[in-house]
Amino acid sequence: MAAETGRQRPVYRRIVLKLSGEALAGSQGYGLDPSVLTRVGDELREVVKLGVELAVVIGGGNIFRGMAASAGGMERATADYMGMLATIINALALQDALEKAGCQTRVLSAIEMRAVAEPYIRRRAIRHLEKGRVVIFAAGTGNPFFTTDTAGALRAVEIGADAILKATKVDGIYSADPARDASAERLPRVTYIEVLNRRLEVMDTTAISLCMDNKLPIVVFDLTRPGNIARIVCGEPVGSIVTSSA
Repeated sequence: MAAETGRQRPVYRRIVLKLSGEALAGSQGYGLDPSVLTRVGDELREVVKLGVELAVVIGGGNIFRGMAASAGGMERATADYMGMLATIINALALQDALEKAGCQTRVLSAIEMRAVAEPYIRRRAIRHLEKGRVVIFAAGTGNPFFTTDTAGALRAVEIGADAILKATKVDGIYSADPARDASAERLPRVTYIEVLNRRLEVMDTTAISLCMDNKLPIVVFDLTRPGNIARIVCGEPVGSIVTSSA
């Protein structure tokens, strides 16, 4: 199964990649960077070649951030629905990049939008994965007041994923923001309780609690280093992992 890439057999059968909208913006910080989309598409193709069933939950912060709009006076539910629509744009862009890379894909939206995406149905999503298609989950949970982190944890639990991979711009979880605190310590392995008690910025508390209740490992890693996703699925110690025991 892994012979094409020269790597060992994957340790994960099915994963969910949580990809922020900002990750697709690249260095410009907003909108979509075509070069980033191409690179991500190529990386995910290599993961699929390993025989791993791959789903992606995508954010929309590069286009519209509901929390920021709410803080500015917009009604929170309206702002969150606008954020969900932003994730649809990102999902279609990622779908295009993946298909240009040679992957079969399906976009499943929590908000019904039949002209551009299939409605999210759990059994249909699992069937697509079993057929080797990359499934892109868009529109979060379909409900306001929930983040795409929570959507990532929820979808991972629903489809029986072995792990959720949280893509970031740093090489794991730190005791503080390494960009602001030079003494910040990298934590290669932490527990869900530690993340909650120490308020480590991994995911929001709802997402962490959902993963903890279902014993779903969270791997936090640097998306900007090429090949990291394939390394993780093959069991290499990349980034930081959150589990029940340290």
